[in-house]
Amino acid sequence: MSKLGIAKVFGVLLCVTGFLSGGHPANAQEVPPDYQQVLKIVGKSGDYKANVLKVNIPRNDLHMKVAGVALPTPFGFGGWFAMTKGDGGHDVLMGDLVLTQEEVNPVMSALLEHGLEVTALHNHFFWDEPRVFYMHVHGHGQAVDLAKEIKPALDLIGHGAPTPAAASSGIVPKPAFDTAKIAKIVGHEGEQSGAVYKITVGRDDLSVKEMGATINARMGLNTWAAFAGTEQDAVIAGDIAMLETEVTPTLKALRAHGLEVVAIHHHMTNTKPMIIFLHYWGRGRADTLATGFKAALDELGKGRTQ
Repeated sequence: MSKLGIAKVFGVLLCVTGFLSGGHPANAQEVPPDYQQVLKIVGKSGDYKANVLKVNIPRNDLHMKVAGVALPTPFGFGGWFAMTKGDGGHDVLMGDLVLTQEEVNPVMSALLEHGLEVTALHNHFFWDEPRVFYMHVHGHGQAVDLAKEIKPALDLIGHGAPTPAAASSGIVPKPAFDTAKIAKIVGHEGEQSGAVYKITVGRDDLSVKEMGATINARMGLNTWAAFAGTEQDAVIAGDIAMLETEVTPTLKALRAHGLEVVAIHHHMTNTKPMIIFLHYWGRGRADTLATGFKAALDELGKGRTQ
């Protein structure tokens, strides 16, 4: 067979593989030109799925400990911002920036001075070293303009004095527990990132829009749980997206299973229905922690049809 013939056969195989996997080859959407420009302006990489451009801003410069346990960045120390198309060709931007105490006010000023809104500022943890806070960002306009508005704030992140390296806590390079068992308990598959196994569940039962743009899981409307450690000594942290009527039942479920609530707040303003977010933390057997998370998850969406 000629080289041209081989190339054609290989191309057909790639297409067939893509369709069998449930979509286009590589299962990815082409990044729109204006979003490609956004990535150039902010000087970061991102991915485009479900009509959302998402840019991760991990705090790899921080060596985090929570309650004396050294934890990797994917456990909950990664900031981000995302964009999606709304009505009239405008884009909606939402984000969550992870900041040290010293960075909070300079970053807030940079956001406000360049036309973006700060919709929430809060903790996700108790006993964290160094102390970090999470700042939620909102804006709408043209994608390129939004990129120029958020870049000055991003440039202020991570340029302070480095924190000392945390002492080893025995957490291994990958989860030392049965992730398939955790997924079975929770009822949802997760993704592994180094030492962290993370399960993310969208609120597909809710219809939340901002200027005509759908606010989905990639835009921040999700519930998640991150696990690390060993089978006998694991840690969990996460975020639960709730309707106002779901808050008390979810709190009861978490506390009944020994999980600690560390924050309750909103992430977005002017949304209907109102969404409340809850952050929690726990330490114990991996399967026990998963069972506690599942109990809280079961309180979401009761009495609603998708």
